[in-house]
Amino acid sequence: MTLFLTTFFIIYGGMHLYFYTGLTGAYPLAPAAAAGLALFLALMVVAPVGERMLESRGRESQARAVAYTGYFWMGFLFVYCAGTLCLDLYALSVHAAGLVFTTLPPSLVPSPFVSFAVPAAVSLAANIWGAVEAVRLRTERITIVSDRIPANVGRLRIVQISDVHIGLIVRKKRLERIVAAAANEKPDVLAATGDLLDGETTDTAEAVRLLQGVKPRYGKFAVLGNHEFFAGVEASVAFLTASGFTILRGATAAVRGVIQVAGVDDPMGRRSGPGGKLTDRELLSRLRPEGFTLFLKHQPVVERGAEGLFDLQLSGHTHKGQLFPFGLVTRLVYPFNAGYFALPPRSHLYVSRGAGTWGPPVRILAPPEIAVIDLVRKA
Repeated sequence: MTLFLTTFFIIYGGMHLYFYTGLTGAYPLAPAAAAGLALFLALMVVAPVGERMLESRGRESQARAVAYTGYFWMGFLFVYCAGTLCLDLYALSVHAAGLVFTTLPPSLVPSPFVSFAVPAAVSLAANIWGAVEAVRLRTERITIVSDRIPANVGRLRIVQISDVHIGLIVRKKRLERIVAAAANEKPDVLAATGDLLDGETTDTAEAVRLLQGVKPRYGKFAVLGNHEFFAGVEASVAFLTASGFTILRGATAAVRGVIQVAGVDDPMGRRSGPGGKLTDRELLSRLRPEGFTLFLKHQPVVERGAEGLFDLQLSGHTHKGQLFPFGLVTRLVYPFNAGYFALPPRSHLYVSRGAGTWGPPVRILAPPEIAVIDLVRKA
């Protein structure tokens, strides 16, 4: 945790310094104004940690105010820095070209005003649009044909919810829409693939009540994401159990002879969980090879040797970057970044963009979703 916080403060603090130099370069400030700006930026650097501290002490209203302020600012700063970096790299390339081609006009290099104002305006507009987009839940539909679905079933509907991040920002109204959308699809199975909780949420009674209202024919299954470990394993397990989920921690379950389900913890707590050092391949090898296997795993990573041992893996975690252009970064880390993937010889993978938000309550080119997967018996 110390290493994480140190890295966070270095990177996030550097982004604030980048913003400060950009603004003061474009608009020279009086000493008092410069000091006030520096104080505001310093407070924004520590706001995410301050919000967690207030939340852990039960001061939820103050924590919520800090969270909204700090995270909206974070969203603005992220997109601003990405835009400014692009302009700075362009200016650097022009300067480099000027060493070779001495006839380049100086007007090719953007002024300090343009270098600050354009990214700031674009970021502000993108974040306003992204705040609206973050609450416009989409329903993604996938149909998978398999001869492993029993003839007497014909069709089985799985609804996946992932990365809701119930907490200070994703509250009752957002969760009501997510739960209603899931329930309206009349699922046979509800699968939660991690990060339903965000952090040390003190009051989850309303969320439990809402999730209890979804009653699929064959049950609800969940795995723990990294944020369930941030919230505390015991509290997260109690929350999911009270909400009606069967939690799979390196475990399997048979669903009334229809399909079989396996699930694992997020790597953050996997080795210390009930499954211990059990690999995906070892876990999946315990299941009947002729049955349809649903595999729940928070991070969209397909373990070597596990291909072909499951029919459908459901994952989340990436949010598809949540804020463009960070989807390009998550794609580098997770090649299966979002959406549907066919994995020969017979496996399928679906990676959810998530239904909620982490940090900034904003989504830019990565709208929230629930996924509806229809398993249809092959004729």
